[in-house]
Amino acid sequence: MKSYFLLVSFFIVSLASYFSAVAHAERIRDLTTIQGVRDNTLMGYGLVVGLDGTGDQTTQTPFTTQSLNNMLSQLGITVPAGTNMQLKNVAAVMVTAQLPPFARVGEKIDVVVSSMGNAKSLRGGTLLMTPLKGVDNQIYALAQGNLLVSGAGAQAGGSRVQVNQLNGARISAGATVEREVPTSFNATPELRLQLNEQDFSVAQLISDEINRYFAGAAVAEDARTIKLRAPLESAARVRFLARVQNLPIRVGAMEAKVIVNARTGSVVMNKHVTLDACAVAQGDLSIEVARNNQISQPDTPFGGGETVVVPDTSVSLNEQNGALQRVRTSADLNSVVRALNSLGATPNDLMSILQAMKSAGCLHASLETN
Repeated sequence: MKSYFLLVSFFIVSLASYFSAVAHAERIRDLTTIQGVRDNTLMGYGLVVGLDGTGDQTTQTPFTTQSLNNMLSQLGITVPAGTNMQLKNVAAVMVTAQLPPFARVGEKIDVVVSSMGNAKSLRGGTLLMTPLKGVDNQIYALAQGNLLVSGAGAQAGGSRVQVNQLNGARISAGATVEREVPTSFNATPELRLQLNEQDFSVAQLISDEINRYFAGAAVAEDARTIKLRAPLESAARVRFLARVQNLPIRVGAMEAKVIVNARTGSVVMNKHVTLDACAVAQGDLSIEVARNNQISQPDTPFGGGETVVVPDTSVSLNEQNGALQRVRTSADLNSVVRALNSLGATPNDLMSILQAMKSAGCLHASLETN
C-alpha cells in the first residue's frame, strides 16, 4: 500500500511538473518572424490648417508659404506675386506611417504628424490630403483628418506651462491604402523563419520540434534562419504556418546579459547573471571652484583712490574614502541584487563597478552599454 501511494505521488508530481513546463514554454511565433512578412515605412509632406494662431511664422519658414501657394494653384486660385501672406493658422508637417504586411486597397492605417517648422502647437488642426510614399517613391496611401494631440499648454504674461509635446500628433485610421505591396509569400515552395535573437541551440530546437509534426519540413541553416518546406496552395500554406507558429518550444537558459544605459543611468539584468567572490572599493573625487566678488574702497574719503571690484576665487578638492568591501559569490538574481546593493553605490558608480567586475572576470554576463 505504501509503495502504491509513493508511486501515485510520484506520478502526480511528474504530471504537475510536465504541465508547469508546458505552461511556461514559448511558442514559435514568440521567438521568430517570417522572412519577407514585415511592415514598410511610408512618409509624406503636408499642411495642417485650422490652428488657433499657433502655426508657422512664415517669415522664418518660407516653405510653408510656398506649399500653400502650390496647393491653392491646384485648386484654381492664383496668389499675386509678391504677396506677403501672414499665416498663423497653417503649419508644415511631416507625416509618417507603417504599412502592415498584406495590406489591401481601402484598408485604414494610423499616421503620425510632426511639425517641421516653428509652430507652437498643432492642437485643433486638420491635416489636408497628403500622399504617403515608400522608398521607391511610389504613393501607397493618402492621409487626411483631424489631429489628436496628447499635450496641453497655456501661456500669459511671459509665463508658460506645458504638459507633454504639442508639436506631435496622431490620426487613428487617418490614411487609406491606395496601392498594395507585391509579395513573394506564395511564389516559392520554401519559407524561412528568422529568430529574433541568434542562437544555434534555439534554431535547432525549433527545427527538431517542427520535424516531429512535419517530417523533413524544417532545416536550421544558421543561428538565425530556419528553412521550411511549405505547401504552395494558399489555404494549405496558411494552415501549415498556423500550426507551426503555435508549436511550444521549451527554451533552455538564455544568455546572461547586463544592459547599462549611460544616458539615463539605468542598469537592467536578466535572471541568469551570476557573480564570483571579489573585493570592491569605490571612492568619489569632487572639485569645487567658487568665485566671490569683493568691493575694495580707498582708505580715506579724499585720498584720490577709486572703488574697484576684486574677484576672490577659491578651489577645493574633496575625496571620499572608499573602503574595500567583499562581494560574495551569487548564483541567482536575488543574491546578485543584494550583493550590489550592499556596496551602497549610485547607479553611475554601479556602471563603473560592473565594468570593472567584467574585466576582473567575476561578473558572468555579457555587458552591453547603450
